[in-house]
Amino acid sequence: QNVRLASQLTGWQIDILTEAEESDRRQTQFRARTELFMNALSVDETLAQLLASEGFGSVEEVAYVPADDLASIDGLDADTAREVQERAQSFLDQQNQMYETRRQELGVEDALAELDGITPQMLVALGENGVKSMEDLADCATDDLTGWSEVVNGERRKHPGFLDGMQVDEAIANSLIMRARLAAGWIDSLPEDPIEDLVAGDEPVEDGTP
Repeated sequence: QNVRLASQLTGWQIDILTEAEESDRRQTQFRARTELFMNALSVDETLAQLLASEGFGSVEEVAYVPADDLASIDGLDADTAREVQERAQSFLDQQNQMYETRRQELGVEDALAELDGITPQMLVALGENGVKSMEDLADCATDDLTGWSEVVNGERRKHPGFLDGMQVDEAIANSLIMRARLAAGWIDSLPEDPIEDLVAGDEPVEDGTP
């Protein structure tokens, strides 16, 4: 774990984007979000681009933003905003049902599905990577979920995590792991600083406490 952490820190040190690289990253992200909204919401490219330009990064954000906020966007009237939000919610309902079916096929425990902060999509991704119980998640390190970087021959290589592409940052990953450890009985309460607790030791000792 210490070797991986050192590699990750080294990766952060050289992870400095030039202005051109940052522009390319933003354009790629914008195109991906536009395509997502076109496919998920069955809207035209103009409306999809409008949502992306307003900072929406996922269908969930469109579905659960206050309706007035969506309707206040220049170019969207109240009826269009309501229709877009209904489509987003319908899409998520169908998607979540598919995830739930897949979760059961993978054998991911019901208890894990009840963990605060976890989503149906996360459950499927975890199950496909062998994380199927509360103890499995409790035993994970942060970078198992978020991914990690290392430098090989002068080049930084990114290793994807189990929850890659789901907008799960270090803080969210830490929270999930610590909540799992609490539910599994490895700890008695959530620490004030879960990041510090995880860095201090990701492996439980023999008596069952981290």
